[in-house]
Amino acid sequence: MSKVLVSYFSASGTTKRVAEKVAAAVNGDLFEIEPKEKYTKEDLDWMNKQSRSSVEMNENIKPEIANKVSNLDEYDTVCLAFPIWWYKEPTIIDKFLEENNMEGKNIYVFVTSGSSPIDSTYKSLHDNFPNLNFVSGKRFTGDESEEDYKSWLV
Repeated sequence: MSKVLVSYFSASGTTKRVAEKVAAAVNGDLFEIEPKEKYTKEDLDWMNKQSRSSVEMNENIKPEIANKVSNLDEYDTVCLAFPIWWYKEPTIIDKFLEENNMEGKNIYVFVTSGSSPIDSTYKSLHDNFPNLNFVSGKRFTGDESEEDYKSWLV
């Protein structure tokens, strides 16, 4: 297996827990995609149309990222993990993909969500980044076995 980077954005900690399990299962390196301005509980209130996350998603505002992947060239495979927001990827994920050259890499997408399927999210990524090689997409809950993570990343 090639060297794997498990890059993730986690607003509440759920995606982080799954990303850590995936990284351990596939012996991958972890990279947290961190917004320059951290999200507060109020920022994440999807019921409030004026909350930061609602405005970012509705107006396609891409928040600045606080950190950079310094050694991306070392990886052939990138796992990209995030929660589903408004049936698609959070705009910080689009910013991450714009700022990092992922061409030629195998990108495996996994998402966390209480109920939203990955279909529209995966389509959004393909539509927004047609030059990237999205190999597979999967929704994880965190209850999967180590073997589930390994067999998905084939």
